[in-house]
Amino acid sequence: MKKIQVYSVFAFLFCFVLMCFIGCKSQQDEKVPITTTSESAKQDFIKARDLVDKLRTQESLEYVQDAIDADPNFAMAYLLRAPFRSTSQESLNDLKKAISLKDKVSEGERLMILGFEAEVNGNSAKELEHLQKLVSLYPNDERVLSSLGTYYYSQQNYQKAIDALNKAIKIAPNYSAPYNMLGYANMSLNNNDEAEKAFKKYIELIPDEPNPYDSYAEFLLRRGNYDASIENYQKALSINPDFISSEMGIVSNNIYKGNYADARKDLQKMYDAAKTDNDKSNIIYYTAITYIEEGNINSAIKELDKDYLLGERNRDAYWMGNALNRKGDVLFESGKYKDALDNYIKSVNKFNESTLTSEMKENIKRRHLLNESRIALMQKDFETAVAKSNEFMKGVMALNNANQIKQANSLKGMIALEQKKIDVCIESLNGASTQDPNVLFMLGRAHHLKGNTEKAKEYYSSVVNFNQLPTLNSAFARVKAKKMLKTI
Repeated sequence: MKKIQVYSVFAFLFCFVLMCFIGCKSQQDEKVPITTTSESAKQDFIKARDLVDKLRTQESLEYVQDAIDADPNFAMAYLLRAPFRSTSQESLNDLKKAISLKDKVSEGERLMILGFEAEVNGNSAKELEHLQKLVSLYPNDERVLSSLGTYYYSQQNYQKAIDALNKAIKIAPNYSAPYNMLGYANMSLNNNDEAEKAFKKYIELIPDEPNPYDSYAEFLLRRGNYDASIENYQKALSINPDFISSEMGIVSNNIYKGNYADARKDLQKMYDAAKTDNDKSNIIYYTAITYIEEGNINSAIKELDKDYLLGERNRDAYWMGNALNRKGDVLFESGKYKDALDNYIKSVNKFNESTLTSEMKENIKRRHLLNESRIALMQKDFETAVAKSNEFMKGVMALNNANQIKQANSLKGMIALEQKKIDVCIESLNGASTQDPNVLFMLGRAHHLKGNTEKAKEYYSSVVNFNQLPTLNSAFARVKAKKMLKTI
């Protein structure tokens, strides 16, 4: 599994799709059926599904299109394709088509469609409800159990993810996909021996595919074993030279090794050879990260402006909204709070211009509260910061969205830290995401202010050595943590 940044509104959901379909004709067979009027469509769909399983998503699109051409009302084909379209409008159209056909498919497929829709809308509680119904109907379908494991992983409930994935493996020991997610779930719990075992089994099952080596390379990256990581990324590229996530993985290693110029040189070559604007967007994003790590904020902003222009060229309001939001984040971290707020507001306006559903727009509006609170906090308007934070927490609690509840706790901790309420800060941050380097940095600051120097060093060091696939957030946290370690 590779979490490359892409702009399709549904692209981050592709793990949900990986599990979705199996080709049996009746519930007695204990597998979710495939509903289509065309046998050729079904066979093309199965080929596409197999490629998606192996993270060869772009290659899958030709087969999905053939399946849809053969059966224009093939609901599952539209659902399978939705995360991988070039623009958010295309993705949304595919999802809407699948939803329109939900009453013409089996109950299992209907639940998959509804689960996907709930995830897109940010309603994780409803998504889980649909998944649990799906599991109750098909308890011996390895793909269904894999989907449940993927859900728990996305909610950072790693032990439940491991339990569900192990059940899938018990049913189908040679089905490769669960081993990949099992490796990531164990890695998130620092069960490194179990993670390595899962990734190596993944390689053993499909040794001629690039993604197993890519995933193992990411494991090695997280361990700080950069040279071995690069070697495995290169192995993935020897199998498929167009496997862009492995190229990005090599760039990630160079970023953490401090080889920013080399990273940008590779990124420029990738940009020149890029086949899609989505790939160009990913490359721009990583280039911006290299500049942030290097302390060159102006160049990072220029990169994100290029990304906005790509979205404009594609007439994709969602894409442009994302680029503006990211620019807002960079400006915020640079202390330019008025400019940051201006970009956040423009971002929300762009999202509202898009054809996203009302539920999606409401989720974006709710997340804007988080940005408004942070801006007010940095301007020492504690009353507004607390009010916006409370409103955000109320909204995410109503949806029981575990990830956003963690974000709300992070925000609460951030406010308490600025108010020097250190114990409240630590308590709040303990309910935030341990996979967020900024949370770890704030915990370092809190212990630093308490005079617990060794604990502070431990947290700052954990940020510097976190070695996740780089994000804007992780880059800023690393820069701040490095500075603190020099002063402590």
